[in-house]
Amino acid sequence: MDITIAASFLPHVDAEASLVFYRDVLGFEVRNDVGYGGMRWITVGPAGQPGTSIVLQPPVSDPGVTEAEAATVADMMAKGTYAGLLLASDDLDGLFERLRSRDVEIVQEPVDQPYGIRDGALRDPAGNLLRIQQRA
Repeated sequence: MDITIAASFLPHVDAEASLVFYRDVLGFEVRNDVGYGGMRWITVGPAGQPGTSIVLQPPVSDPGVTEAEAATVADMMAKGTYAGLLLASDDLDGLFERLRSRDVEIVQEPVDQPYGIRDGALRDPAGNLLRIQQRA
């Protein structure tokens, strides 16, 4: 079998803030930007990697989500426990230096982990946790 990950989904609460973060701060390409019924889905991905994307979506775009479920999702997003993603960089420390200069919310500065990797963590504008590890 030949299976790859084509896209992952992360929620956004402010499409414009998420677009600026992923495009202008992280340097991702915008691959699609679609609105429907007052909602907006933005597909972004790393430059030079057209087969890998992140779809930034309204957190409760499924019409089957109840008000209680929507409230739970909103609470979890506010705490940063609803969604996350693991990224990698060839220059972790340089990237974090650039992120600090852009006033990104850093959760954990780059550190050598006891399990053998060096990584750090930050939050995107929706509160999603993004861990970034040093590429070997």
